[in-house]
Amino acid sequence: MKKFLIAAVAIISLSAFTTFQKKQKVVFFGDSITQAGVKEKGYITVLADLLSKSGAGANFELSGAGVSGNKVYDLYLRIEEDVMAKSPDVVIIWVGVNDVWHKQSSGTGTDADKFERFYNAIIKKLQAKNINVMLCTPAAIGERTDFTNQLDGDLNRYSTIIRNIASKTNCKLIDLRRVFLDYNLKNNAENKESGILTTDRVHLNDAGNLVVAQEMMKALTGK
Repeated sequence: MKKFLIAAVAIISLSAFTTFQKKQKVVFFGDSITQAGVKEKGYITVLADLLSKSGAGANFELSGAGVSGNKVYDLYLRIEEDVMAKSPDVVIIWVGVNDVWHKQSSGTGTDADKFERFYNAIIKKLQAKNINVMLCTPAAIGERTDFTNQLDGDLNRYSTIIRNIASKTNCKLIDLRRVFLDYNLKNNAENKESGILTTDRVHLNDAGNLVVAQEMMKALTGK
């Protein structure tokens, strides 16, 4: 009887350990920045390396669901196939740059009220499946620190919308807009338009990929 109890306890303990060790499926949902994130030096690849080096790599399974040119309504339209079908535990949404940028470049951006409605609709779908949702503010459309980037005003406005949504929906906020501004204030003494964290004012260079990966790691692990 004693041996049976010891064996039973061992099995239960092993089962609990196995359950605890189950990988969390994390899907990064966004635009071209996230599409590039799975490349060799992209932020998702860098994040996987950081997690591995920290000993937490076995706890997460990372995948990207980024499509170039996407705006918030594009994410809403493809959420079932590109996100839900993967049965994720965590979804990190990073969208907004094209909703702002394309207003100027092609007249096809997203009005603020529509942006907010589509964003909330995406979160509602995810939370209905008990998926942990994290929200990112759009980082940059230009890196000048004196607020002369042409779209700073709109980018700040849409970032504020996302911050408010995160608060109202109890989603963790990854405030990349604030992180990029702070980084440039410290490292962009020449007030360059790009080349500090981006290659072209928007898309990430190696330093940008590392900064984003570090912020994503904090959100996922608390470290």
